[in-house]
Formats: sequence, C-alpha cells, structure tokens
Amino acid sequence: EEHISTILNGGSSVFSIGGDHFVSYPILKAFAKKVQEPISLIQFDAHTDTWEAGEGDEPADENRIDHGTMFYQATNDGILDPKSSVQIGIRTENPDTMGFNILDAPWVHSNGIDAVIKKTKEIVGTKPVYMTFDIDCLDPAFAPGTGTPVWGGLSSRQAASILRDIAGINMVGGDVVEVSPQYDTSGATAVAGAHIALELICIWAATRV
Repeated sequence: EEHISTILNGGSSVFSIGGDHFVSYPILKAFAKKVQEPISLIQFDAHTDTWEAGEGDEPADENRIDHGTMFYQATNDGILDPKSSVQIGIRTENPDTMGFNILDAPWVHSNGIDAVIKKTKEIVGTKPVYMTFDIDCLDPAFAPGTGTPVWGGLSSRQAASILRDIAGINMVGGDVVEVSPQYDTSGATAVAGAHIALELICIWAATRV
C-alpha cells in the first residue's frame, strides 16, 4: 500500500502483475486515498472473492484477508462501490453478492460480447474504475496455469473483444493476477496474461491521449 501510494503521489498510475489476488486489496487502499471517493470495480473472475471472513474451510477470523475475501473487506471499508461495479465471468456460487452486479459466464455466453460491453458501461458510468483480471476468468482450455481453475469460462476471443471495446471508461488503474508458472506447462497462460496486461494499459491510455 505504501509503495503504491508513493507511485500515485508522484503523478503516475499503477498496473500490477501477479500473483495472489489478495494484492488487489492494498493496491485499492492506496487508490482510494488518492481518488478520495468509492471506486468502481470491473472484475474478470471465476469467483466473486467476496466471501465473508471466517466462512468456508479457513479458521473463523473477521479480519482474515486473502484471495477469497479481499473484495468483501474492501467493500466494508468503503473503498469499493458495489452498485457501480461489475463482476464478469463468475461461475461459482456465493449467495451474498454484497450488491455487486454480476454478469456470470453463462450470461456472457448467452447474451454476447456487445451486451457485456453495453451493460458494463451503463453500470460504471463515469466513476473512477479499477480493473482486475483474474486469469481464471478464462476457461482452463485457454489458461490452465492458475491455482483455482473452473471450467465453462470465457474464451480468449471473448476476453479480447470485451477489453478492446470497453475503452472509454474512467479507468484509474488495474492488475492481472493468479498466473501460476508451475502449472503453466505450455506457457499459454503467461501469453494470455501478457496480452491482457497490454489491453488494460491501452484502456487506461485511451482517455488520456
């Protein structure tokens, strides 16, 4: 958080590449101090990552922050505005949405790329947006090198088309996470992650030319 704040206070933005999805939490805390208003989140993911701390298999701890609880904590901290945020590609069950708008993977497949773009832009409007892309949003056929793969995800073509046409939003920063080299025997996941990172930078630059 301190490191990211130093970069932001110097007049630059930040795009992070990782790594455990937990890293989005301290990054968002730094952005919140800079932006000084609740941030909208566009999250590409197989999981909502809004599990209440203490749920599931982990020991009950209301302060637990990891790659499954960090957006729960960020919302409770007032960092994120879930009503103007959207989660894309979700295909795991979490009964408590915390008010986030969810375009799950079946919805994406059924309604198409244009509908995803239109709906996402309507939801975030002109608010400052942080984009996070968990590589497991992609189907394991396209990105097998990740810790929690879930079948039925987005294809590389779908993700590329959505990212390229979503330009124009007020994006302040972003990250690509959960690429796991030890599981990426073909290198395909790293290639996908690199392309996504480039697209995120282009989305940020599109409103600053």
